[in-house]
Amino acid sequence: MQPIPESELILNTDGSVYHLNLLPEDIADTIIFVGDQDRVPEVSKHFDTIELRKGKREFITHTGRIGTKRLSVISTGIGTDNIDIVWNELNQLANINLSTRTPHLKQRKLKAIRIGTSGSLQPDIEVNTIVASSYGLGLDVLLHYYQLNQDTATTELLNSIQQQIEIPFLKPYLVKAPGNLLQLFNECTYGITATCAGFYAPQGRVVSTAPTIDSLIERLSKVTAAGNRITNFEMETAGIYGLANVFGHEAVSINAIMANRITHTFTRDAKKLMDQTIAYVLGKLTE
Repeated sequence: MQPIPESELILNTDGSVYHLNLLPEDIADTIIFVGDQDRVPEVSKHFDTIELRKGKREFITHTGRIGTKRLSVISTGIGTDNIDIVWNELNQLANINLSTRTPHLKQRKLKAIRIGTSGSLQPDIEVNTIVASSYGLGLDVLLHYYQLNQDTATTELLNSIQQQIEIPFLKPYLVKAPGNLLQLFNECTYGITATCAGFYAPQGRVVSTAPTIDSLIERLSKVTAAGNRITNFEMETAGIYGLANVFGHEAVSINAIMANRITHTFTRDAKKLMDQTIAYVLGKLTE
């Protein structure tokens, strides 16, 4: 097998992957994704031991243990463009021999758990709720650059959603939560999480200028397909699910509902909600 060229698999002088600045031994098989750099220590403070702290740019990584469970937590930054970097380089760490630049014969499967903030699109899903994403609906373009494996049921569900949204210049993609991680969080509200390409107009916010999509929130909130509805939206889940699907890993997105875009309410204590969500996820991963 020909080695992957240096221009495609870029490594730092110490042999670490280019953006994350990590070596294969630096990551656990179970990795928590958070968007905010400052949220990494809020997760790792629950670890019994921390063996590694590394960072480069917005990508901060802590690896340690709770009991015998080895965990990593990494800040991804905001948006699926950053998810593209994080997932590709994690997959390189797991499944490519960085010395020979060739794939390992035996592939390592990672488990990624996103802990993030989100806005509700349903009046009955109130602020301070925790939503687990059964699907990620991509309103961005990331997964159009990859070969995504889809089953017939998911394709039919996407077709139904597209017909109801009726936004000509959007070509959504839909990815089911890959693997079995979703089942750990069965007390949560389940639903389709829409992943947007931005925070303001792409999420229907009207602040300084009017968006080009009329009534985006109303359109998304009214979608029903095969017993599913779009419960919330944010900026990473569909990319996380899509690339986990492409690379053969598992993933689940756990969303702390900070705002309800239908009732126009916002949580009164965002830090408390995030602390509760982190504790809940870590409890499930280590019980």
